[in-house]
Amino acid sequence: MATPYIPIRAHAPLEAGELGLSYTPEILFTGPSDSSTILIVDDAEINRRMIRAMLQGGRAGNSKQYKLLECRRPSEALSIVSQEKVDLVICEFIMPEMSGPEFCQRFRANKKTYLTPVLMLTSVQGSEHEIAGITSGADEFLLKPLQPAVLRARVTAMLRHKAAIDSLEEVESILFTLAQTVEQRDHYTGAHCQRLATYAVAMGLRVGLPREQLLALYRGGFLHDIGKISVPDAILFKDSLLTQDEWEVMRSHTWRGEDICRGMKSLAPVLPIVRNHHERWDGSGYPDGLVGDRIPYLARILQIVDIYDALTTARPYKPALSHAEALGILYEEVKRGWRDPEMVRQLQDVFDNPPPEMREALVSPSLNSMSQNVSK
Repeated sequence: MATPYIPIRAHAPLEAGELGLSYTPEILFTGPSDSSTILIVDDAEINRRMIRAMLQGGRAGNSKQYKLLECRRPSEALSIVSQEKVDLVICEFIMPEMSGPEFCQRFRANKKTYLTPVLMLTSVQGSEHEIAGITSGADEFLLKPLQPAVLRARVTAMLRHKAAIDSLEEVESILFTLAQTVEQRDHYTGAHCQRLATYAVAMGLRVGLPREQLLALYRGGFLHDIGKISVPDAILFKDSLLTQDEWEVMRSHTWRGEDICRGMKSLAPVLPIVRNHHERWDGSGYPDGLVGDRIPYLARILQIVDIYDALTTARPYKPALSHAEALGILYEEVKRGWRDPEMVRQLQDVFDNPPPEMREALVSPSLNSMSQNVSK
């Protein structure tokens, strides 16, 4: 069944209804839930019982019934969070096996929990202890003896922040699903986005980009063509030359994709990739006609791997080319002035001498292996 055509208007921001969504990101967040899960880590039963009583107390009709998990040791806590979704961790500064700061460092090293808030408690006076706790990854630090109202207020605020983060992740997940829906409209490009994410991150590792930019490349691999949701099938899959008007609609997928992603602050580094991955080194590309180094660096990386993957993948109108044949075409386009020569050399180097951490992924790209490398 053909995908509905979303009419192209001027450069106005996209509305949720245009994407078939019944809501906008702003109304997703409803605050912390009474069913939020809190993990209490303390080797003393009396301390856990006291915290539990404080959290379940409060004025009549105003108490929250959180789901409370308890454990005595940090190792038990790490095991629990690996198996169950936890919204907040309350731990002691001094614990058996490892200190609170050491626990926080290990907790933050896990991609699954690095955004989960941690409230650290201690009866040890001294600003140096608070500094050690906060710098290790704790979000809040409370001195004992605890005041029940203060503890409840801190917990509520931290859970509210966690709920906001979860809402943003849900919106981002919707965008990625939308992007993969675009890809699945053409079964000949199956796993194209996954391979692009893999190749782009491998190039980023080769040139020593920081983790934030590697993450932008990874996301850009999936989101670069999201604007094609606004291109009708009659144009997207036309088996003859496009008219000038049709080309205008096709080219609009760059800035339309940027509009779709602009509402997410976390996707700000991805916007230049989405908008400018069809520019050419000599300025003959679109949508902005940028020349040379004015083309965003990450967009140049994504563009080269996008072309390479298109060349080495079989399509209805051509067989898959070999690695050497694809490089030959790219170097020809360098001579024409279309491609950044350094990018083509970097691409060749990545496949001839892949970064050690990416060798397996380049042989058999997978979303799981890719996400593991980006999270390191």
